[in-house]
Amino acid sequence: MSYLFVFNDTPYGNQRTFNGMRWALTQARKTKIKVFLLGDGVTAALAGFNPASADYNPQEMLAGIAATGAEIAACGTCLESRGMLQALIPQVQRGTLDMLCDWSSEADKVVTF
Repeated sequence: MSYLFVFNDTPYGNQRTFNGMRWALTQARKTKIKVFLLGDGVTAALAGFNPASADYNPQEMLAGIAATGAEIAACGTCLESRGMLQALIPQVQRGTLDMLCDWSSEADKVVTF
């Protein structure tokens, strides 16, 4: 079984992305997953971002997910609209909606946060 996790929310402000990444990291250790960052979710891959009072580090979680062999992509249009073209951690590639369509068709389950 394979999973696609789609993150739409910023990593801070609520626990939705945090809990989704916890699930994705755990699932990646058990089965094949892919992660697609969309909308404000692309900010989870912002390189060098280190908030003073964060309860967790989404960049470290994404690196842990990638270390299992999972592919991670961030929406290119979403990155452009936020001025983040050169600011991604190395484990995250620039993605497209065509990629998201392909990944969602290939996945047995699609989970969105």
